[in-house]
Amino acid sequence: MGKGRKNKPKKNFAEKRREKQKKKDEWDSTPHRSYAEIIRENKDFENYYKTQGIVPEDKWDAFISTMRTNLPVAFRITGSKAEAKALLEIIKGDFFKGILNANLDGDKEDAGGQAKTILHSLPFYPEQLAWQLQLTRKDIRRSEAYFRLHNFLIAETNNGSISRQEVVSMVPPLVLDVKPAHKVLDMCAAPGSKTAQLIEMIHADEGNVPPEGFVIANDVDNNRCYMLVHQAKRLNSPNILITNHDSSIMPNFMITGPDGTKDVLKFDRILADVPCSGDGTMRKNPDIWCKWSPANGSNLHGIQYRIAKRGLELLAVGGRMVYSTCSLNPIENEAVLHRLLRETGDSVQLVDCRDLVPGLVCDPGVTHWKPASKNLQYYDSWDDVPEQWQTQVRPKMFPPEANEASKFHLERCMRILPHHQDTGGFFVAVLEKIKSLPWEAETCVLNQNVQDAADNENKDEHGLQEEASQDAKFSENGKRILEEEKKSRESQKKRRRIVGYREDPFVFFKDETEDVWQSIKDFYGISDALNPRCLLVRCHEGKKKNIYFTSPAIRDIVISNENKVKFINTGVKTFVRCDNKNMNCAFRLAQEGMHSIIRYISDGRKLQVSKEDLIMLLQSDDPHTPPEIVKLNSDTQERLKEFATGSCILLYKEEKTDNLNRLNLQLVGWRGIMSLRAYVPTCDAIHYLRLLGADCSKFEINKFEENRAAIGLAAVAEDDNGDVKTKIENESKTED
Repeated sequence: MGKGRKNKPKKNFAEKRREKQKKKDEWDSTPHRSYAEIIRENKDFENYYKTQGIVPEDKWDAFISTMRTNLPVAFRITGSKAEAKALLEIIKGDFFKGILNANLDGDKEDAGGQAKTILHSLPFYPEQLAWQLQLTRKDIRRSEAYFRLHNFLIAETNNGSISRQEVVSMVPPLVLDVKPAHKVLDMCAAPGSKTAQLIEMIHADEGNVPPEGFVIANDVDNNRCYMLVHQAKRLNSPNILITNHDSSIMPNFMITGPDGTKDVLKFDRILADVPCSGDGTMRKNPDIWCKWSPANGSNLHGIQYRIAKRGLELLAVGGRMVYSTCSLNPIENEAVLHRLLRETGDSVQLVDCRDLVPGLVCDPGVTHWKPASKNLQYYDSWDDVPEQWQTQVRPKMFPPEANEASKFHLERCMRILPHHQDTGGFFVAVLEKIKSLPWEAETCVLNQNVQDAADNENKDEHGLQEEASQDAKFSENGKRILEEEKKSRESQKKRRRIVGYREDPFVFFKDETEDVWQSIKDFYGISDALNPRCLLVRCHEGKKKNIYFTSPAIRDIVISNENKVKFINTGVKTFVRCDNKNMNCAFRLAQEGMHSIIRYISDGRKLQVSKEDLIMLLQSDDPHTPPEIVKLNSDTQERLKEFATGSCILLYKEEKTDNLNRLNLQLVGWRGIMSLRAYVPTCDAIHYLRLLGADCSKFEINKFEENRAAIGLAAVAEDDNGDVKTKIENESKTED
């Protein structure tokens, strides 16, 4: 038996993945209980939250009845100011009213019985850029009446012009108050809707390209990191870096200072949207009703605290960190903050940021709560906790004493409950770092002391004794912290291994001498202002396929920290290999990175086109027969006479408009020998046609009609003898 096992060949990586996928497919194929079958009741849930007093008694019925309903759909408008304004006018106009088929459903009522229109903007979101539909995801997906709405949401989401996002999820980035120059860390970023908001804020000043600031988006789950990549790619930003690390032990990032020396990166803004029990998402995830337990929140308290604590350590003095969860549980919310504030003393304070979200209805944080065991026994103090529950209910989960509760200002937290404005449940708190944390100063001195000893091994005996004497003067607390850090580093080294997919390398161009750069620079007339060292590829050898562009700050972080943390993705695709015999350069422009480098490209590769020409180019979806140049406007034809074949940029600027933000479109095109095309994805083409007020009907897909047609064909195929040909012949004779 032992011998056979020993000789059994090891499975390679591909075989293991196939087995894992097979098990997943088998699980997916088994029947599961649908959301419609779930009974949205849990007596323990009601008992627990009534005891915690998070909802006033007179509001309890509204709260619990709203919790039992499905969550409405919401979305944000993104993109440049001009495009966002144009899309906003479409949403507010007749077109959107038409695709909503509002006459079929009319107005609906909210949980309080008040009439509410089927579509309304969120009052707290700036410039009416966020909207809520009184429709659920199921309403939109499964009703033919809304197929055009479904198409709109899919196309504009794929294009990156809207982001489908829960209403409450939009709040943390708003109160974080990110500016374009800020260094931002999103500690638990997947799936990425909040990360997208942070990136948009970094790019808010459209005159500053690329902005000075950046976003590092991290997640501990390797697979979820690729959800982040997908989300970030829609925004086409060179200022985003995606990492895969345990955020509770996130290493210090090193950066290069102006004088060339290395320094520790401290962030101006940090979002700690920590893992939680998620009972605020019951409207979206009804299965939580079945498995809810007070132990879920208690079990997460420790990791939530460690992530938030590490966030404060990475935060610059004067910076702000938002701590948020989609949980209603005080053990995951106020208890974590109380523990942090007690340990950090006067170096950190809670800040009231309700002024940044005017119109948002929310309750203040609670100052009293009762930890509970799994069997719903409540405790007023640690002394009351029986030994059997002391691993679940911990001493630091208890609320502050009544006489000192006011000094922590927990009322400055925001509790968003479902019945407030027909949303999910959410908790948000803003922490400001006033000065270095108590243990940071001690650790810094101790680390310096250890470094000095390592750098000076030849000290005489007297010197070493003197140094040891100095060590003894440090507090026991400081020594303990340093020892814990050493153990943590050693533990990380032992556990370090490749998790998930092995990433391709990030290979930056060295300088102007890079083999393909000169031909690209010459063909597009790229100015010297573009530093080629900010370009990268994902391979060391072989042909360069895609070339990506990053900001200088992101480049420096990747190069300075490549052995510390696993980098998943960075850079926006800018040039794509295109070995075309009619082009003097082996690379075409990519639509994704065009906005990042357009200002560096000479006018010789930019072509002004009329609105009519652009519409014709966008409506031509056949790659084999692009529009002929002779069919274009005569002015466009004239400009194309001396225009070299190959990749180019198509420019359109709105002429007469009352809009302060004139529509200004830039698309990648291709000048062929006899033709011109818009080299953009279909979702981009639909988006631009919509902004131009053109007909998009040829791109509309009614899956319900397609399904009926498919069913009809199947019915034809299932004739009495199974002979389709005979049936068709008989039908044609009848018609004759």
